[in-house]
Amino acid sequence: MDNALLALASAIVAVTGTLLAPVLSQRITGRVQADQFDRQERLARAQWQRDRQVAEREKRRDCYVHANAGYRRYRVELMNHLWAVHRDEVTDEGRAALQEARHAMHSAFAEAQMIASDAVMAELDVLTRELADAYARTMRLERGNPLPGWGFDEVLAALLDLGDAWVRARAVMRADLGVEPGPVAADDAAAGEGRGGEGPDGDGPDTARPDGDGPCGPGGRAGEAGAPSRGGQRGR
Repeated sequence: MDNALLALASAIVAVTGTLLAPVLSQRITGRVQADQFDRQERLARAQWQRDRQVAEREKRRDCYVHANAGYRRYRVELMNHLWAVHRDEVTDEGRAALQEARHAMHSAFAEAQMIASDAVMAELDVLTRELADAYARTMRLERGNPLPGWGFDEVLAALLDLGDAWVRARAVMRADLGVEPGPVAADDAAAGEGRGGEGPDGDGPDTARPDGDGPCGPGGRAGEAGAPSRGGQRGR
């Protein structure tokens, strides 16, 4: 009797094992596949996030390059026009160059408003306001109706002082892109801190900067002029 029960129990266990084996195998396989799918999904999501970060960084880089070129060009053309006003040599070609640079700067600013970080926008807002003020003062000088305390020397000094502001803005852009700030270049120091002496005619320096990034004084349109001898300080 005991042997018969033992045999029956063994048969039941064997049959149960046979019936349950496919179910257990399927569940184990399903769990493994689910784990693999979750792992692949996590990897795909991480890759997507990396690709998105790279794409966004590239968009910001292109935006900052555009802003860098647009703002610097506008500042150069504004100084060129200021010198032309000072020497009574304003031409239609010069006006057109100034307006083209001004529109390019506005385009760069509009693009930055959609893409740039808040820190970069704070710096660009300062530059935009200062350049707008310098433009208005230059136009008043051209019309012979300057603002009190804002003659040629003061407007030129304000434009040269923007070199410091631009160095700061560029550093914030580089930091936003994860680029080391690096040392201040010689031309930036000259634009932001250095002030040239007088040229032979007493109107300002007659030497151009080696990078060709700004206007000459009276001599031409290549290279940036240092400040002339100042008859007084700016009044804000």
